[in-house]
Amino acid sequence: MKLHTHEWGTGDRVALLVHGIMSDHRTWRRVGPALAERGYRVIGVDLRGHGESGRGAYGAEIFADDLVETLPAGAELAIGHSLGGMALALAAERLAPARAVYSDPAWALGTERSVDPAVFVEFQRATRGMIANFNPRWEEADVDVELATLAAWDADTALAISGANAVDRTPAAPAVPSLVQVADPSLLVDDALKDELARRGFEVRTVKGAGHTIHRDDFEGFMASLEGWL
Repeated sequence: MKLHTHEWGTGDRVALLVHGIMSDHRTWRRVGPALAERGYRVIGVDLRGHGESGRGAYGAEIFADDLVETLPAGAELAIGHSLGGMALALAAERLAPARAVYSDPAWALGTERSVDPAVFVEFQRATRGMIANFNPRWEEADVDVELATLAAWDADTALAISGANAVDRTPAAPAVPSLVQVADPSLLVDDALKDELARRGFEVRTVKGAGHTIHRDDFEGFMASLEGWL
């Protein structure tokens, strides 16, 4: 499926942004312009079932195939958050970016410590107050974006990576030089997994005090964590 995309900037270097579940390209409202200011042409996608992209069959490999169908290979930078980190990792060898950043990626599903994505189905009916209470550090504009992206989201995407499809997709090794950003605390990347990822060849950086959506919870910390990767 060719996905809906949104671009910021006209630089010679290309950066790709892949959002997490329940979201779409609008989650990158501060990151896209910040990268554009650094000379990138930034392409943010809406995964299928999200935003303005089409609906259809869902699954981790399908999300990855859509990225390959839509995005240019050989970008200088690719960033994937949560579900986007899962899809990006599955597509990384084919997309072949020079560098990849996985922001609190949803890789280790199906473990006893992981959250079943099916729980997010109920969150589609979240109110402004609920979103603000869950994310006390978000700017008001991010709460607005969350309400809008929830309204545009097909909750079946969560069910497609739930139950028997909630399996551990942690890469055996990075396909390209890769950074893993970790929230503090993280429900997806615990200390044991951080150590294992480092052993497998990933650089791992924890953004102290940041929630799961690091780029919205602590934008400055998110950008600082990318030092050396931009």
